[in-house]
Amino acid sequence: MLGLYLKNPGEIELKEFSSSSLKEDEVKVKLIYGGICGSDIGVYKGKIGHAAYPIRPGHELLGTIIEAGKESVHQIGTKVVIQPNSFCGECDLCVEGKTNICRHKQSLGVNTDGGFSQEFVISSKYVLPIPREMADERAVLIEPLAVIVHAFKKAAITKGTSVAVVGCGTEGMLAIALAHYLGAEITAIDINEKKLEKAQRSWGITPARPQDIKDETFDVVIEAAGVKSSVEQAVDITRPGGSVVLVGLTPEANLPVVKIVRNELTLYGSIIYHFPDDFLQTLHYLKQDGFKVEPIISDIIPYQEYKRAYEAAVSGEYGKIILDFKEESHS
Repeated sequence: MLGLYLKNPGEIELKEFSSSSLKEDEVKVKLIYGGICGSDIGVYKGKIGHAAYPIRPGHELLGTIIEAGKESVHQIGTKVVIQPNSFCGECDLCVEGKTNICRHKQSLGVNTDGGFSQEFVISSKYVLPIPREMADERAVLIEPLAVIVHAFKKAAITKGTSVAVVGCGTEGMLAIALAHYLGAEITAIDINEKKLEKAQRSWGITPARPQDIKDETFDVVIEAAGVKSSVEQAVDITRPGGSVVLVGLTPEANLPVVKIVRNELTLYGSIIYHFPDDFLQTLHYLKQDGFKVEPIISDIIPYQEYKRAYEAAVSGEYGKIILDFKEESHS
């Protein structure tokens, strides 16, 4: 079977992999779509310290089960998405239900082989069946949207809540989409005019560059840019008693402790999701006709054109780039 192979940062190729035999609890999945994520770009560029090389990339995965081990509860032919972060179930954090920060967590495409291949094998405990009738273009967004669903559980966002989303990459756009669906009043902040225009056109939000925000403050600020200045601004523009939810990853930032204390601001760190709960909630949202996520995907590119797909994803000028592994698309 063919799959992508990242020898070293920046050195990616398409190569033949041997098929793996199944353990009793595993399933073999034939890939339909694979989304290129910010962490995939980070591994590709050599910017994630715990990444391993060589590695097969890919963790936003949608496919169909084509083989199932004896202990798998999932049947052949089931359409599925993948939870790509392992958890041991035995460490103190897992026992507390915090499987997203398991002390022994490994992540597909980062420090263990991912799924950007025609077929891949994974434990059935990391597989979620989804309705066959759900459009593939919505289903492939379940994993990245689950990140936002998890983050939104930290702060109350309902009709009329004033929300600022800092950073309009994929996770920022997904945050805008969910906040819009929940009836929030949204301001999107980014330095990229094209992304702001797309967010305004798609969801009718208020666009702003960082320097445009003067004295305005917000009930909830979602930081999805992952840069020092954005984290600092996120805290600065949160109203007294408000909440900041940090989704982006930046090594450090300078925070005004006196302001945080005097204004009783609440800062939440939010990493990935709980499985299956956050995935099931995400699936519920995606089943709703009024939940608009179509603008998130910028292009769907055959996996054989992986170089073009990665160039587009790395450029930062596009939304979500999807690799298409459906063979009928390439015949």
